[in-house]
Amino acid sequence: MRLFHVSEEPDIRVFVPRLPSRRDLDPAVGLVWAIDEARLPNFLTPRNCPRVTYHVGAQTTAGDRQRFFSSPGATHAVIVESAWLRSIRQTTLFLYEFDPRDFVLQDDVAGYYVAKVAQYPIACTKVTDLLDELVRRKVEIRVVDNLWHMADAVKNSTLNWSLCRMANATPMRP
Repeated sequence: MRLFHVSEEPDIRVFVPRLPSRRDLDPAVGLVWAIDEARLPNFLTPRNCPRVTYHVGAQTTAGDRQRFFSSPGATHAVIVESAWLRSIRQTTLFLYEFDPRDFVLQDDVAGYYVAKVAQYPIACTKVTDLLDELVRRKVEIRVVDNLWHMADAVKNSTLNWSLCRMANATPMRP
């Protein structure tokens, strides 16, 4: 298993546990967060870029596969707003890889892992073309004017999904 932290910062030497702001986690226990390689595409955008991401899971129906993917072999999609394309093209990301030994699974659908002790990256990969990286990982990329209809649709599907930075999405028009 490979675990990563994605950042726009090029020179992080140590990841120190941070206290979580999520209400479902103990606010007194600091954590270092990592993402598994299968869900890494969910984070191959600028940090604040709103996006709807989804992938095929064990409960995904054939109907939802057909409805949400344009290619029969696709299993993962990232949808972004057209207003973010320039930023996506101009952003460089750094994929910090961790030794997985100190990490425990926090969320299977999201691919989140956490460690309670400081982590030192074992490798760092610079990604200068985010769209190319997504294509290389066989991810369907969609560009839309507004994410909210897709967010609502995917929430009511059998896909595994994640809605990221939606506070930055273009507001829904009536």
